[in-house]
Amino acid sequence: MEYETLDISVDHNGVVSLALDVAEKRNALSATMIAELTHFAKTAGDRPEMRVVVLSGRGKVFCAGGDLDWMKAQIAADRTTRMTEARKLADMLRALNDMPLPLIAKITGGAFGGGVGIACVSDIVIAEAGAKFGLTETRLGLIPATIGPYVINRMGEGRARQVMLSARIFDAAEAEKLGIVSKCCGADELDAAIDAEVLPFLDAAPHAVAASKKLAREMGTQITDAMVDDSIARLADVWEHPKAKEGIEAFFAKRKPSWAMPR
Repeated sequence: MEYETLDISVDHNGVVSLALDVAEKRNALSATMIAELTHFAKTAGDRPEMRVVVLSGRGKVFCAGGDLDWMKAQIAADRTTRMTEARKLADMLRALNDMPLPLIAKITGGAFGGGVGIACVSDIVIAEAGAKFGLTETRLGLIPATIGPYVINRMGEGRARQVMLSARIFDAAEAEKLGIVSKCCGADELDAAIDAEVLPFLDAAPHAVAASKKLAREMGTQITDAMVDDSIARLADVWEHPKAKEGIEAFFAKRKPSWAMPR
C-alpha cells in the first residue's frame, strides 16, 4: 500500500521510522491518516523484517489532534455518521495498542487531543523538553471520548482528571509525572535517547517481545469492546449538545465561545 500521509522506512536492523508527514496541517488526524495508521498497525506484525517502530511527526508539531476539515464535517453530520467516524479513530487506537511490535513515540513540538491518545497507546514515549501537551476537547464543548480508555488506562483516573476536565496545556515535565511520557530530554539529546530505547529490542527475540506485550495488555486493565462502544456513544451524545456546535463555530471564527471568561 502506498501512503499519502505517512513516511515509512526500515533500516538494516529492522528499526522502522514511521513519520506522520503532513507538516503543513501539524500532522492532524484526517480520515486518510487514520486509515493509513490503522492499516500499518494491522499489517506490521506480518513483516518479519520489522523489529521496532519509532513514530514521529514531521514539522513543528508531533500531532495537533483532529483535522479541521473532519471537525467541520461533524457539525453537519447525523448521529450515525458521527459514530462511524468516531469508530474509525477508535479502531486506529486499538490497532496501534495491539500491534505486536514495540512502539516508541518521539514527541517534538506538541501533542494535543488525539496526539495524546497516540502517546498513550505507545509502549515508550520520549519527548522533547519543550514539547506541550493538552487534552483540549472541553474548550470546544467536546470530550476526549475515543481516546479516553487509553488515556485513563495509562495515567490512572486521578491523574487523568487533572488535565482532561480543564483542557489546560501542560509541559513535557508534567506529562512525565502524569505517566504519558517515559522520559523528557533536550532537543539535542532526543535522538540518543531514542537509540538507547531501541537498542535492547534488537537483542530480544521478536516472538517473545510480541508475546510479552500481549501478556501485559491482557494481565493489565483491559480495554473491552463495550468500553470502546460506550466511548463512541458518549462522543455522539456530546456532539448533539448545542454547546458543541457553539464551541466548534467559535473555534473556526477565532472567537471565544459563550461560556469562556472574558479577558
